Amino acid sequence: MIRCIAIDDEPLALQQMAGYIQKTPFLELAGQFESALHAISWLQENQVELMFVDINMPDLNGMDFVKSMKNPPGVIFTTAHSEYALEGFRVDAIDYLLKPIGYGDFLKGAEKALERIGSMEKAAPHVESDENFLFVKSEYKILRINLSDIKYIEGMREYVRIHIETQRPVMALMSMKKIEAFLPQQRFMRVHRSYIVNLEKVNTIERHRIIFEPDIRIPVSEQYKAAFQEFLDKNFLL
Repeated sequence: MIRCIAIDDEPLALQQMAGYIQKTPFLELAGQFESALHAISWLQENQVELMFVDINMPDLNGMDFVKSMKNPPGVIFTTAHSEYALEGFRVDAIDYLLKPIGYGDFLKGAEKALERIGSMEKAAPHVESDENFLFVKSEYKILRINLSDIKYIEGMREYVRIHIETQRPVMALMSMKKIEAFLPQQRFMRVHRSYIVNLEKVNTIERHRIIFEPDIRIPVSEQYKAAFQEFLDKNFLL
């Protein structure tokens, strides 16, 4: 599944693009935006593998938006003007779709993205482990993450979101089961189907919830409650 967003200042065109994404089995619509500026704000906290970007937009056009990104995800440009095609390929766009866009043309572009992104996934391991850090593949980069910096890990379908102190979360395409197998059991514990916590970061528990911040409360589900209680009992001062 390729996580993607659509950006277009024309509401009808944006609605069409979002509909195409949702009907394509290997695409997941993570967001849709009527301006590149709104997308920039969202991308500061979220990650995607593919963007469908209209070129002709006010304030910040799609071409300049992509050029402004240090490590952009895959890009498919959409526009009503064919003269941008060459410039689009110069920024390594996966494809260039000329409006009006039929679903057949859209699907061909999406399949190109699947081929390119799929080949990159095979080219490098998702995760490598050491006692003190992990190397995780995220988008087109391999990132080193110190285990001591991880607060908790959140499962999101085919992805995990690794929440790290002092920086934004890292998204990686892998299962919770896979990353759990790499983590040292004495330091990390799965407490819910969707959450793994760093036991060294657990400071407050209230009503079977681990509180990291006032608005971040990780539930301890019935399936994992006994193991978590055992951890508490071993470290409980009567």
